[in-house]
Amino acid sequence: MIPIAILTPDGVQPAPYVAESFAEATQYEPLGVYTIGRTYERDHVLLFDDHLDRLEQSARLEGVTAMLDRPKLRAALRQLIEQGGYAESRFRILIPNQTPDQVYLSVEPYKPVPTEVREHGAKVITVHKARHNPGAKTSAWMLERQGTVQSFPSDIYEGILIGDDGTLLEGTSSNFYAIVDGTLRTAVEGVLEGISRRTLMKVAPSVLPVDAGPVKLGDRLDEAFLTSAGRGVVPITEIDGITISSGEPGALTRRLRDAYDQWAREHWEKL
Repeated sequence: MIPIAILTPDGVQPAPYVAESFAEATQYEPLGVYTIGRTYERDHVLLFDDHLDRLEQSARLEGVTAMLDRPKLRAALRQLIEQGGYAESRFRILIPNQTPDQVYLSVEPYKPVPTEVREHGAKVITVHKARHNPGAKTSAWMLERQGTVQSFPSDIYEGILIGDDGTLLEGTSSNFYAIVDGTLRTAVEGVLEGISRRTLMKVAPSVLPVDAGPVKLGDRLDEAFLTSAGRGVVPITEIDGITISSGEPGALTRRLRDAYDQWAREHWEKL
């Protein structure tokens, strides 16, 4: 069973349920807003305060007032990470809509991106599914997308949400990017600003020009990739069965991934 606890005004309390994973825990948790990240070198984190800033912002967008006690939250999360004893961990922090002073914390083993996907790229498909209040990271969306994700064929790594006009917006749990004529393209409206996206956009200008605008289904793409806090930069080599360029991760995507990983190593901090 994974470590789970609730941070309350009276201290850390045990959760009234047990689970073997985040996915299993969602059936017991109240609806709310959440964030997920990973550790580095066991107890180091990247942009942790950015995670918490976005968590509070997500709550505001859902009409919930939440003020996190950050020192106590960090201490409680450190305790869970020690309790789990994993070499590297994923962590999830959830603020319930109805009881925002009862913060749910959970930790599970971190599983890296499969070597095959990292080296040879991922296959994705487009998904015609609108996300309510895309600026907020909500557990309601996490539950809503569950059936869609579970229906993907076994070789599909991610689904990319597509707008009514064919705009490629974001992944079901990631941000999406394309490279066209040497320029980075990505949607900025109607998507969640991922924490990994912030890192990517810090390093991207040193690699290639950036155009804050999306691409559409059917556009010719030279390269494509996704980012998420737990996965970093993941190359995409096929969309809806159509191969992108050579069918292998492109040189610019690899340079962006290296720049992202280097920036992370230089900026992660002890929890």
